Amino acid sequence: MYRRLSGRVVIATHNKGKLKEMSELLAPHGVELVSAGELQLPEPEETGVTFAENAFIKAYAAAKTSGLPAFADDSGLCVEALDGDPGLYSARWAGPEKDFNLAMEKVEAGLKAKGAVTPSQRRAYFISALSVVWPDGYEVAVEGRVEGVLVWPPRGHAGFGYDPMFLPDGFDRTFGDMTAKEKHGLPPHGLGLSHRARAFIALEKLCLTS
Repeated sequence: MYRRLSGRVVIATHNKGKLKEMSELLAPHGVELVSAGELQLPEPEETGVTFAENAFIKAYAAAKTSGLPAFADDSGLCVEALDGDPGLYSARWAGPEKDFNLAMEKVEAGLKAKGAVTPSQRRAYFISALSVVWPDGYEVAVEGRVEGVLVWPPRGHAGFGYDPMFLPDGFDRTFGDMTAKEKHGLPPHGLGLSHRARAFIALEKLCLTS
């Protein structure tokens, strides 16, 4: 039997884009949200070798420091032609200034170096690992994934990160072209399309509904 998440919850991120998306996903469930940034919590070193491990590290650190349940995401873009890169290092490819235009240019340069020009050669997926950790160390963890291809030049100015170059399967617009509702709106009003939304749907069943 899983615990139900309620009361005050820390969103364990300092990333404004992730904070916005996770806040929108959690808002309908009546929890009181506060971010790690608002609480001035330190960012733990992400030493995990999987997305799930890094999500747990962030959520556990926030829960232990704040004394509140904490919700964390670790996610990234995995490009098949680049042997899964940038993967766990998706944020680091953007450098200390978090310049994702630069990060997208690095991905495109890598694809060009591989001679990846057709859609089948430019396959990629986003993955999101979500972790909720209570102060006593109890954890609920799930993952979500969305497949697609990478386009160049990037399209759209919505979303964040690598969204403008990611074209999800079955759609003719990139994540950068989609509204927040289109990208991660949940059923019955949305498609639950994004990797984070898909992971959240699984999490919702485990600890956000009675």
